[in-house]
Amino acid sequence: MQQLWGSRFSKKAEKIVNDFNSSLPFDYKLYKYDIEGSIAHAKMLALQGILKEDEADKIVSGLAEILDEINEEKISFNLEFEDIHTNIEKLLIEKIGETGKKLHTARSRNDQVALDIRLYLRDEIKNIKKLILKVISSLLKLQNEHTETIMPGYTHLQRAQAITLAHHLGAYVEMFKRDFDRLNDCNKRVNVLPLGSCALAGTPHNIDRNKTAELLGFESVSLNSIDGVSDRDFIIETLCAISTIMMHTSRMSEEIILWTSFEFKFAELDDAYSTGSSIMPQKKNPDVSELIRGKTGRVYGDLITILTVMKSLPLAYNKDMQEDKEPLFDGVSTVKTCLEILSPLLLSLKFNKENMLKAVNKGFLNATDVADYLVEKGVPFREAHRICGNLVKYAEENDLTLNELPLEKYREEFEGFGGDIYEKITPYVSVNSKKSAGGCAFDAVKSVITENEKWVFEHENN
Repeated sequence: MQQLWGSRFSKKAEKIVNDFNSSLPFDYKLYKYDIEGSIAHAKMLALQGILKEDEADKIVSGLAEILDEINEEKISFNLEFEDIHTNIEKLLIEKIGETGKKLHTARSRNDQVALDIRLYLRDEIKNIKKLILKVISSLLKLQNEHTETIMPGYTHLQRAQAITLAHHLGAYVEMFKRDFDRLNDCNKRVNVLPLGSCALAGTPHNIDRNKTAELLGFESVSLNSIDGVSDRDFIIETLCAISTIMMHTSRMSEEIILWTSFEFKFAELDDAYSTGSSIMPQKKNPDVSELIRGKTGRVYGDLITILTVMKSLPLAYNKDMQEDKEPLFDGVSTVKTCLEILSPLLLSLKFNKENMLKAVNKGFLNATDVADYLVEKGVPFREAHRICGNLVKYAEENDLTLNELPLEKYREEFEGFGGDIYEKITPYVSVNSKKSAGGCAFDAVKSVITENEKWVFEHENN
């Protein structure tokens, strides 16, 4: 069988060349978008008088039948034809005859594939956004259940100050909200029609690219035909956003791994979301979280792949760009899988409030509260810091907590200490004193939860 481009050649390509050249084993995923783009193209050609109406109708009907047959698994693609675009065009010609050969008027596979990828990404961005909203909703549910669950907050993985579990989880809500917004921003660059750029120079035919854009729901058309076929920034940008999402899921997974360890015992894994050991019967392993953490590196690799492919390509289209699809498909598939399992994993966790509170009472997490108490008494913060440091040192040397230090010792450092210091440095009072916007006080966190529930509702129904 001759390739669509084969008329200029006197020899057929070797099988090994055809196999090496072929993108069909992975770009078959684009069949729906290739047909969608071709139907819009045929309709535009008819509106412009480039095709007769009956020719366009025949093409559109043929393509619709092919789509149904593919979905019903009645069609097998031919590996001898190097890509999904050629396969569908050949199938159309077989189905409707010579009229099928007119479909490729005023387009090239260069702008055709650019269109297909944009249509694919447009859909997948919507799918990823839905999964992000689901994760955020799961986090909000947990926040509502733990608005007064006290736990240690950390810096440098050292106990720092008392916070609530709701406040800690709220940090991830903000991360995923930014991820959602980044995808919205990516979509602005994805939602640009390249079709009509042809191979690189445009076409002499009287096409209407704006009509094609309207038919396909694109917001605008590319303004330079060279850029239309050679741009893959939108893939890179989307993979950057996906990599950031994976980074956030990985950070959360790392904390789940730590919290469910024997050393922390802040949470327990549900049996349905953990695995065991083939040799150690007591083990309950956080394999789901570890896999998310591991797959993050894989998605980073997808991003690096396309960046490396594109880094030295001259304009316009080059065959190297065929290598854009596998990392894109893999990155999209991986982030969707990870987000999909993260939501139920989070909701399955059982948090140990008692152990979290015990952890707060060790490690001088209320030291800053002592310093803040002194500031309220008019002591400059740097001096308050020094006084508090002396108290911590003494308590540590004598195996005491700040709550256990006698008032006389406090007054040795600063005579203005009163008996109310002990209440000020209890975990609940400490947490609830952080009433600044974005702080961990109970009502402050509840207010943010309410705001974020509204945010989710608006975006789920937008």
